[in-house]
Amino acid sequence: MDISALSNVTPAYLTGLTDTADKIGMQGKGFDSILKSIMGTVNEANITQNKAEEAQMQFELGYATNTHDLNAIQEKADIALNYTIAVRDRMLEAYKEIMNMQI
Repeated sequence: MDISALSNVTPAYLTGLTDTADKIGMQGKGFDSILKSIMGTVNEANITQNKAEEAQMQFELGYATNTHDLNAIQEKADIALNYTIAVRDRMLEAYKEIMNMQI
């Protein structure tokens, strides 16, 4: 295996990468914090869905007449739901992969 192309990878470069990871906050994040973050996303999606339903009821009752605002709120709720479903699918896929690992 020829590693001559990796001339720029020095200890100083690697230290810079770990410093960047520390600044971003990726060090020390466990599964618990990731799960809490995902649950926060689920809660936000739920709140967004409730706001969309409320806006639709307001429109149907005649209290709101701006269809553009209604459409924007519904689209935001749809995007949040699709994102949450994608995260759920990835988490299930990761869980299945972990369960299939040989120890």
